Amino acid sequence: MKYKILLVEDDHMIASGLIYAFEQEDYDITHCKSIADATHAISNTQFELALLDMQLPDGTGSMVHELLQNTSTAVIFLTVVDDEGNIVRAFESGAADYITKPFRLRELLARVRRVLQTVGGSSLSQLTLGDVKIDTTAGKAYLDNNLLDLTALEYRLLLTFASNKGQLLTRAQILESIWDSSGSFVEDNTLTVYIKRLREKLGDSVNIQTVRGLGYRVD
Repeated sequence: MKYKILLVEDDHMIASGLIYAFEQEDYDITHCKSIADATHAISNTQFELALLDMQLPDGTGSMVHELLQNTSTAVIFLTVVDDEGNIVRAFESGAADYITKPFRLRELLARVRRVLQTVGGSSLSQLTLGDVKIDTTAGKAYLDNNLLDLTALEYRLLLTFASNKGQLLTRAQILESIWDSSGSFVEDNTLTVYIKRLREKLGDSVNIQTVRGLGYRVD
């Protein structure tokens, strides 16, 4: 599934950087510079996620959010407005996240992945990888109907492979996907350890292939 993302951002430099980054992650991104452009895009396309700048030439990102209220599109605000009142109002109105500028690209990509994992609907509520079944709603994985005893990071690692079956994942992509919610990034030199532990728990049920010098792939 190629996720469709709406980016509403009038700053050319920020927008061009984000467009490049999201295209590298194989997202289908539509860029709009104003509410008028966004209104047209929303009327023609169903997006899984919208990234909205709060301050736009013809209004605010909140106005775009209102246009999305009756859709399944998740919303992340990207803004320089670091005000507690605005942040609270954004979450109360249903925003999935609120990120202040300047932000770290790796962190943004990790948050986007996390939000998309929750908005994929029924197609993502049950995933399979080899002989393993993953209940993403409950956050549990089963092998032969037996609950796997996985740590939070091992589960996120398993979910990353299940969501990208057959695709080569670089170490950098994997590290971004298992970014810790507390704000701590998993160290690169510990990724090998987590994969080793996951392999031990999965046994022969899932084949995690090492692609030397590149990353990992699970078919």
